[in-house]
Amino acid sequence: MAAHEVPQDAYLLDVREDDEWNAGHAEGAKHIPMGQLVERLDELPNDGLVHVVCRSGGRSARVTAYLNQNGWDAVNVDGGMQHWQAAGRPLVGESGAEPTVI
Repeated sequence: MAAHEVPQDAYLLDVREDDEWNAGHAEGAKHIPMGQLVERLDELPNDGLVHVVCRSGGRSARVTAYLNQNGWDAVNVDGGMQHWQAAGRPLVGESGAEPTVI
């Protein structure tokens, strides 16, 4: 799914690392780094579509495949947060600096 097609009220799972998340992320997204996903699966909703995003789409594609194989309904956000930012979708950051995608 293209970044500009993700509904504003979508459940968005960001699987990037902490430094990437802190630099800039979508407001309301759930942050679970890819390496922690298996141990934190209970934090994901059991119903509804999970939109998965990373920086460029590679990690999120792997997470999407894993979730779909294990009973979730998940879709990859093509181009990741790079396309999210390019599409003019809003970002928030944790550092106080201008939010950006790294």
